[in-house]
Amino acid sequence: MAGAEEYFGKALAIAHQAAETQLGAIRVAAGLVAEALAGGKRFWVFGTGHSHALAEELYGRAGGLADVRAILEPGLMLHEGLQKSSLLERLPGLAAVLLEVNQLASGDVVLIASNSGRNAVPVEFALGARERGAQVIALTSLAHTTSTTSRAPGGQRLFETADVVIDNCGVPGDALIEVPGSPELTGATSTTVGAMLVQALTVEIVTRLAERGETPNVLRSLNV
Repeated sequence: MAGAEEYFGKALAIAHQAAETQLGAIRVAAGLVAEALAGGKRFWVFGTGHSHALAEELYGRAGGLADVRAILEPGLMLHEGLQKSSLLERLPGLAAVLLEVNQLASGDVVLIASNSGRNAVPVEFALGARERGAQVIALTSLAHTTSTTSRAPGGQRLFETADVVIDNCGVPGDALIEVPGSPELTGATSTTVGAMLVQALTVEIVTRLAERGETPNVLRSLNV
């Protein structure tokens, strides 16, 4: 195999691994979210850098939950510049501002996506959310995060701050494929597999709500 064919093979293997190993964590996470929504609390989603795409994947999607609060801080996304977002996600104290502005509260649940799980903002956001009585779901690469050190002042990594950890099963550095003549690996999986995992989480949440006798608030596509 070479090129796209090799990527398909390896990426699908990681997707299968995630589907086979993360179902338990997804079910636990879905139980937390369903309990929160049924009790009138809120479900928040947050990510920095490319991980913000997974927050957007849960927000405003056809077939997704309408009751999702996405924290999409412009400076932490990519459209204002890669260098800016990379520097800001390492900035201690920024998470406290976002928590205050968005008013996370006791009984809420927040999903935080961070492939490396090492930068200050996602780690401090998780710690601050838990201090406020919210529960934290981490979506991260355990292989990557356990092979590196934290940039957060307290030394924690995201998975060490969470109530539930969902592993995207990606490799350290995210990229998979070695191409002769290229100095760096290519072909990342954190977004593709992460999107599958958060969609599975959505389906499980909707199922749990329906089983409770609640009517899930699910969005229908505006294009049908």
